[in-house]
Amino acid sequence: MNRRIVAPIATLHFAPTDTAAEALRRETIAEDTIHVTGNTVIDALHWTADRVAADPSLAAGLDAIATRFAGKRIILVTTHRRENFGDGMAAIARAIGRIAARGDVAVLFPVHPNPNVVSVMDDILGTRANVARIEPLDYPHFVRALGMADIVLTDSGGVQEEAPALGKPVLVMRETTERPEGVAAGTARLIGTDEDRIVSEIFTLLDDTSRYSAMARAHNPFGDGHAAAKIAKVVAHAVGL
Repeated sequence: MNRRIVAPIATLHFAPTDTAAEALRRETIAEDTIHVTGNTVIDALHWTADRVAADPSLAAGLDAIATRFAGKRIILVTTHRRENFGDGMAAIARAIGRIAARGDVAVLFPVHPNPNVVSVMDDILGTRANVARIEPLDYPHFVRALGMADIVLTDSGGVQEEAPALGKPVLVMRETTERPEGVAAGTARLIGTDEDRIVSEIFTLLDDTSRYSAMARAHNPFGDGHAAAKIAKVVAHAVGL
């Protein structure tokens, strides 16, 4: 709604994807005001990853987990969406438990503090050696977690853009997504919250090298990390610089 309110009075429109640009055109936004640049979140991701690489102390809070899970294939989990509360969250918890039962796998799970998430995970997962349930992460630590992961299992929105920028396949525990570009590009797959399907999809990516590579190497439609520079260039031209 906020975007729709602002669009008619904006002089310039910086769309993250061709799909977003087409949405503006359907709203009769003038073509010469629309510029496809990618999303600046990808710029921030790469900038942060470079900073962490240069100064590991920025994300040293994950050192113990990195040591603990050395040699394991790590599944990074984030889940918090309201529509998954109740039966959906319980199915997600059971699926995590089954995934973590594999000897070659570990689960890194920054748990959202909402009681609808915490209580279910406490009841169903309990304490498992291959599951690290930790506090929510600041951005440098989250970027490191993405780098450590082999697969991302999520119902989040932004992670669907960020993980593919680091070559990480994303399985989305939702029936729909406001980021259909990732699904179309092959960087993300909608799998819902059915317990058996979550387990099956994860195991397929773990065991089928070609399926994993197809997702990991797919082009990220949300940008190449240079959105800010493209935006600055357009703005500079518009104001006569």
